[in-house]
Amino acid sequence: MNDVSSKLKTPEWGRVVAELARPAGDDMSFLRRLASVLGQVSGARRATLVVVPAGSGEGVVAEPRAVFAWPTEPGASGVAADRDTLSAARSAAERGASRVFGVEDGEGGGAAYYTSGPSGYLVGLPIGFGGSGAGGPVPVVVLALDARSPQALSATLALVEVLAGYVHTHAAHQQLGRLRSAGAALDLAARLIASINNAPTFKGAAMQAANDLMRQLQLDRVALGWTHGLGRRGEGERVKLVALSDTEHVDRRMAMVRGLEAAMDECLDQEQAVLYPPPPERDTGSAGSEDVSGSGTGEPADVLLSQAVVHAHKALASGDAQLRVASVPLRAGEDVVGVLTVELGGGASGASAGAGARQGPALDANLVELLQAVMDLVAPVLRIRRSDDRNVALRGWDSALATGAWAVGPRHTAWKLLGVAAIALVTAILVVKAEYRIEAPVELRPIERRTVSVPFSGIISEVPEGIEAGALVEAGDVLLVLDTTELRLQAIDTRAQLRTAETERDQASRERKLGEAQQADARAEQSRARLALLEQRIEDATVRAPIAGTILAGDVRDVRGSAVELGQALFEIAPLDQMRVVARVDDRDIGLVSLGQSGSVATKAYPGRRFPMTVERVVPLATPSEGGNTFEVHATLDGSAAWMRPGMEGLCKLDTGERTLAEIGARRVVDTLRLWLWW
Repeated sequence: MNDVSSKLKTPEWGRVVAELARPAGDDMSFLRRLASVLGQVSGARRATLVVVPAGSGEGVVAEPRAVFAWPTEPGASGVAADRDTLSAARSAAERGASRVFGVEDGEGGGAAYYTSGPSGYLVGLPIGFGGSGAGGPVPVVVLALDARSPQALSATLALVEVLAGYVHTHAAHQQLGRLRSAGAALDLAARLIASINNAPTFKGAAMQAANDLMRQLQLDRVALGWTHGLGRRGEGERVKLVALSDTEHVDRRMAMVRGLEAAMDECLDQEQAVLYPPPPERDTGSAGSEDVSGSGTGEPADVLLSQAVVHAHKALASGDAQLRVASVPLRAGEDVVGVLTVELGGGASGASAGAGARQGPALDANLVELLQAVMDLVAPVLRIRRSDDRNVALRGWDSALATGAWAVGPRHTAWKLLGVAAIALVTAILVVKAEYRIEAPVELRPIERRTVSVPFSGIISEVPEGIEAGALVEAGDVLLVLDTTELRLQAIDTRAQLRTAETERDQASRERKLGEAQQADARAEQSRARLALLEQRIEDATVRAPIAGTILAGDVRDVRGSAVELGQALFEIAPLDQMRVVARVDDRDIGLVSLGQSGSVATKAYPGRRFPMTVERVVPLATPSEGGNTFEVHATLDGSAAWMRPGMEGLCKLDTGERTLAEIGARRVVDTLRLWLWW
């Protein structure tokens, strides 16, 4: 026995698994690592990571772009990919599945696709992020493989597809990180809200929030500022400092307080977080920062922080070279009600100086993001506490400003407006006319629908490619073929019986045996009839589409070789270019419906689009429905759309003429009273 393990070049699977399972900083870093591993494991000449933009398979001009190649060429300034690699990536992205193409060296140094005898292969492997990439760019790893046997190629394809599944592990790591951040923010916000609710006044709640934040996040100083009123942003609005950590009374004449309020005003004017010193701006235009997961979480937060105006924050931190300052707006709904400003020194001090470094979190973009998430939850509570501290008159005044700022008048403005509004409303109800429409739920149905059934009991032997639900077929297209082996054998036997009967008939006729001749002739006629029946069944074994249209139901690919019974429904086919609307009108409104009546219909799929309709038939039989009776009203659509499908539901409105608003609103009540008071 010889040890040949040294001659085999196989990857160290423990290292491969550890490499793919190791958390990555972002999606592009993981994709580069995955492309490198796939290239090494598959023995590829080259592994190229290509990003296929969204919509490239729907007629939109969007060219795929190579962003990484393995092995990396020393000194290369960019990533280049040939046309075949980009085409393979686009095809794999459009189909959403791995694609394998055979390639051969052609003239002129190009490459052409062949169906057999390739000298190499291109394998396009789309990388999915657990469904989150729908509608976004699709990353595809294209492997250039040398020629190998079909068995080896299948094994390689299965291997790389299994390894590509580690993208879900990466997505889980990313989601876990987001959940941890959200959990930390939620936990801190819950503790702050609990302490705020224990404070008796708004000022006490603000002081409690500032002190708790300083201790929980180990900050040097926390200041909380509030706008006037309830925090509704006005022209020239300024922030007033209301709470400073570990400070009971705030003297507004202090330079430090004025600097804090200036920094808060700077944050309020920009309505975004501000950090000083600002973080370095990330290169979001490079391939490495492109968000290819479709999750919408790229790198915009650091870009906003790096581009924010920081003049006031710089002045506030001018006394300490290592001081870092950050401000986040306090949002309550659509309003910015205040600003939170925090400070943190970078050097060691006090007892921690001997340790050589400051303990606690660093004031960076991550901490700013945490502060913003926490204060987005705390700010509405602080706004309520601020409102509760104001007297009833001020709260009423604020409500009046919010709902009726347009109203003017020296005295009794509210009563005047109420009287005018009441008179206008009554006049409009009695005079203004509007189109009265009755509503009814609807369902879309095709005008013509055919059901394809089994012509006789048998076994499915063949199903053409592409025959499935949703496929377009023409009249006469083959849908499936039943096994005719037994029928053909019976036909052969019947032909033999026919020839025998004809021979016996002719022999009996020559010998003038009329009785035997008649019997033989009867057997021949019976054989002919049986043969005609068998030939008809053989012809009927090829099931064809009776009309042109779309297959609505029926997928027999998985039951190929199974037995089917006579009359068993296999397919439903209907043309979808013209649909019928079937409305279920309540019996209280059916008297207002007539033939030729117009209306409009909207579906649940596209509620914002209206399609005109015309009533063509009213079924005179009521159907019980939800404690009442309804009548079916059939109508034709004057216009349709390609996305309409049978079974879609929606709502229709039928025009019944103009009536006053009073008649429209009181119709049900009047009809009910007429029934109650009738004798």
